[in-house]
Amino acid sequence: MDNLNLISNFAEFKELKNIDKSTMIGVLEDVFRHALQKQYETDENFDVIINPEKGDLEIWRNRTVVEDDAVEDPNAQISVSEVKAIDPTYEIGDEYADEIKLSSFGRRAVLSLRQNLASRILDLEKASLYEKYSEKVGDIVTGEVYQVWKKEVLILDDEENELILPKAEQIPNDFYRKGDTIKAIVKSVEMNNNQPRIILSRTANQFLERLFEQEVPEIFDGLITIKKIVRIPGERAKVAVESYDERIDPVGACVGMKGSRIYSIVKELRNENIDVVNYTANPTLMIQRSLNPAKVSSITIDEEKMTASVYLKPDQVSLAIGKGGLNIRLSKMLTGYDIDVYREVEEEDVALTEFADEIDGWVIDALKAAGCDTAKSVLELPVEEIAARADLELEQAQKVVEILKAEFE
Repeated sequence: MDNLNLISNFAEFKELKNIDKSTMIGVLEDVFRHALQKQYETDENFDVIINPEKGDLEIWRNRTVVEDDAVEDPNAQISVSEVKAIDPTYEIGDEYADEIKLSSFGRRAVLSLRQNLASRILDLEKASLYEKYSEKVGDIVTGEVYQVWKKEVLILDDEENELILPKAEQIPNDFYRKGDTIKAIVKSVEMNNNQPRIILSRTANQFLERLFEQEVPEIFDGLITIKKIVRIPGERAKVAVESYDERIDPVGACVGMKGSRIYSIVKELRNENIDVVNYTANPTLMIQRSLNPAKVSSITIDEEKMTASVYLKPDQVSLAIGKGGLNIRLSKMLTGYDIDVYREVEEEDVALTEFADEIDGWVIDALKAAGCDTAKSVLELPVEEIAARADLELEQAQKVVEILKAEFE
């Protein structure tokens, strides 16, 4: 086993795992110096020369030339007669360097050296992987499904590194087979038993945010800001956006022409419905927008208790609540208010002819001739105008109003 074999093997590993040159040289030198310490009890008088490009490794031992009877440490000193037999030009006090071959270490020592080298390289690769993905936390990565288990999916990136997508981080409608391409966000990087564990997520709000950045150039360029995202993965999401340029409609830019931009996002999220709303600091308006597509009649807010009472027409209540209560749940999450929805009670109007037993017929006819044929149409007018339109005395008009009001009290 020679130097070249060790270095060439390492060079192949280095190329595969992308370990930088300076780190590689440092590890090699450290490993060989450790071997020298075990073999010679010191590495202080040794030079380890490494050329990683060519795969060359040389170890040179430096010894001082001393008189024949003055050699106390054969590893640090060499007798003058021994050195002159090699090169007659050496004199006492000179430094003599001789090359140490790996074969002189012995089979067991070389095997130990190889194992130590492999272990150090593996540790380096783990540290490099941890550092690489620690910098990618919050970014989208794409990989290939390698194995599907009950509780998680094993994914390989383009460098064959293992990534994990736990069941809890999968969209409920996700279904994968080996070989499928998957897109997810790097949620966290952990070290378990000195082994980096890279956790991906497709349910994180940040995943949706990154998808918007990919599909909407105005968001990527900072012209539109995503103020808040709330999601029930696989079901529905609400995204509040704001534009710093009055010429840009943030909702329109996010949706795109005929929904072209948001379509690819919805498709990636397994048809998750996405509502994009204009952000505002006005809580009343924000609650109204968050309950879209329902049309709100009125809102009463208690800012101290962070509660809101929303009143809607009967046909709008189901829209505000949404299927399975999703719409109102997401509205609460988006606005931060505890929202209660109330059905607006509409009082039915009554025709004036229904009051024939209380109001004289000629008065009813006069009011109808003036354009008022229902009780509410009369009550909407001031008493003076009622009297003028129907040619009534003020007292007569006042009595009519009292009779009609009693109907609704």
